[in-house]
Amino acid sequence: MKDLNCLFRKRIGFSEDVQITLDNLDGVLERTAAAIPFENLCAIAGDDSVLNEDTLMDKIFIRNEGGLCYELNGILYLFLKVNGLDVQLIRGAVYVAEKAVFSPTGSTHAAILLSYDGERYIVDTGFGGNLPLKPVPMDGMEVSTPTGEFRVVKEDSHFGDYFFEMKLKNKDTEWRKGYAFDSLHPVKEVDELTGAKKIITEHPHSPFNKKPLLTRVTADGSMILTETSFTWWKDGQMVKEEIDLERFKELARVHFNIEV
Repeated sequence: MKDLNCLFRKRIGFSEDVQITLDNLDGVLERTAAAIPFENLCAIAGDDSVLNEDTLMDKIFIRNEGGLCYELNGILYLFLKVNGLDVQLIRGAVYVAEKAVFSPTGSTHAAILLSYDGERYIVDTGFGGNLPLKPVPMDGMEVSTPTGEFRVVKEDSHFGDYFFEMKLKNKDTEWRKGYAFDSLHPVKEVDELTGAKKIITEHPHSPFNKKPLLTRVTADGSMILTETSFTWWKDGQMVKEEIDLERFKELARVHFNIEV
């Protein structure tokens, strides 16, 4: 199998000759979000394989699939690490704003903590349709991207010492909490996320083990595909189509490059 660096760059269409730095990480994140979808088909199928470099490379590069947060941020973490960046995997708990509670699945969200020139940032390509598409500073500074506004707030909770917050373009008028995370106890190896994968795959209240969901985020919008609908946001305009199973398979193939 070719090395991870080459395969990752090929999948997202990023030159093998360009060094990865903070200055061009926005471009890496935009290409990653557009090329590798957030999808839960393996969770639906009950996949119980261990997360490691080999299984992630097989899923993302050989089978040309997407994945959930622990897979998408897992493979991105390995890519950034092999390119010499100071990165760590962290765990978080998703906050369900409309119910004002944390997800019952607990600390099953995975993201990346980047240290660069004395500053720290959250990097996340695995938060469904809520992607910042650029590193978000840990010092509370707000960043504006094509998908909305994002910030990291220092605030203690049962699940950590910070919150990732967002105000999505064309959707939110006020800041809302996305997830709490623990910056003090990083994940040492990707395989430690296998426990989170098991919970998401098996927990009765997991939002990802019941019905198929495929999402892609681009600089001008997003796509959300379920078995019954296809929603396409582009330049602030939304088009929603009610679909059947055959149309679902067709759209998965055409827009997500996934055979269902």
